[in-house]
Amino acid sequence: MRILDLGIILGYLIGITWFGARFRRGQKSLRDYFLGGRTAPWWAISLSIVSAETSTLTIIGTPALAFGGNLGFLQIVLGYLLARIVISFLFLPQYFRGEMFTAYELMRRRFGERIRKLTALIFLVTRTLAEGVRVAGVALVVAVVLHTGATASIVLIVLLTLFYTFEGGMTAVIWTDVVQMTLYVLGAVVSFLVILGQIHGGWAHVTALAGAKFTVFDFRFAPTMEFFSRKYNFWAGLAGGCFLTTASHGTDQLMVQRLLSAQNERQSRLALLSSWAVIFVQFTLFLLIGILLFVHYTDGHLPAPARPDEIYPRFIWESLPPGLAGLVIAAILAAAMANLSAALNSLASTTVVDLYRTLARNASEARALRLARLATVGWGVVMMPIAIQASRSRSVLEAGLTIASVPSGMLLGVFLLGVLTKKPREGAAVAGVVAGLAVILYVTFGTPIAFTWYVLIGTVVTFGAGVIGSWFQKAEG
Repeated sequence: MRILDLGIILGYLIGITWFGARFRRGQKSLRDYFLGGRTAPWWAISLSIVSAETSTLTIIGTPALAFGGNLGFLQIVLGYLLARIVISFLFLPQYFRGEMFTAYELMRRRFGERIRKLTALIFLVTRTLAEGVRVAGVALVVAVVLHTGATASIVLIVLLTLFYTFEGGMTAVIWTDVVQMTLYVLGAVVSFLVILGQIHGGWAHVTALAGAKFTVFDFRFAPTMEFFSRKYNFWAGLAGGCFLTTASHGTDQLMVQRLLSAQNERQSRLALLSSWAVIFVQFTLFLLIGILLFVHYTDGHLPAPARPDEIYPRFIWESLPPGLAGLVIAAILAAAMANLSAALNSLASTTVVDLYRTLARNASEARALRLARLATVGWGVVMMPIAIQASRSRSVLEAGLTIASVPSGMLLGVFLLGVLTKKPREGAAVAGVVAGLAVILYVTFGTPIAFTWYVLIGTVVTFGAGVIGSWFQKAEG
């Protein structure tokens, strides 16, 4: 192991933990802890959104997709833009009517406490599962560098991230996100240039050897099961990317908390829309790295790793010059810690605001703030065994997207029911969620339909069942 690289990685871990913990000063209320006092500028929130949307799964999983396929994943990214437009004009005006700490307060305002708690519980369970899978991705990286087992790697990252999230709250999350995103994008650019420099013939040779891999669009359409089982085509990408992102950024507390942290609705909208341009460039960069690695392995007649997700971190550690390897590995760890810190803070905010405060309405701000920090620690502990189990999955990126897609349709469906309709009441909304859950579980475990369709199916069923349920509800009064 190279001392310089390990020194850079260790220095990063200590430095970012110290930097994040410094933001504890001045925190006197839940508004300060969960919304950063609404003082962050729009550009910092924009980069924080990108950082939360990006994880170690993205960094190590996206190059693996292009290594074994093409640029088809970008079709999903087009759906991300459409979703941001929908959220900007449909959900943001609702969230900025009065002060909200969580997305699920909107459900209380529209339907009542039961549906608020139900949607909050769905978020808590599924975000913990999805984040556990994301944390598992970092175990692959640390294992390559330190030759440690998955368990030790996961515990180390969770404990360090827990410390500064516990101390600094949302302010620490946003500003460490900015630092960490800058670091991992810089690391990706350096990796791209180094890999390209090692390919004899340069970019011309890459396009000649891997020309077919530059295919982005697949417009084939046929209403058959084989069509719906394909993960990456234009129609699945546009629909799947749009519905998944509308659900994740419009109803998932992980993202909504960032939008609520903006100074006003206009800055929130600007942060959300501008984040798409960064996401598009970022995904393109990681996919191109995957194509370069394909050419590198093909030219050298090298055997690919047994797990495709290992191909990028393994190349970094074994092929980059000393110093650069440590920088890029630190960048990958940065993405993992940024995403984990955001998840811990959003899980804590939902626990305290949507569950605890509905039961203890007279609790003081000081008591609620102490509980918020304890909830942060509790969710970190819960996440560890989930991450350890998920580390055995073959493709951590697709595993994470699949888990996130299963409940997202239910959440988006019931949020749309609340925003777009006036007749359905709480009972109809609950019926819609139950119907959506039943159908999406059948689709997931009983059909070959790809995960890119899950959110669309869950949304339509939940919304439709809620509307139908409203026909049978008793008249008020």
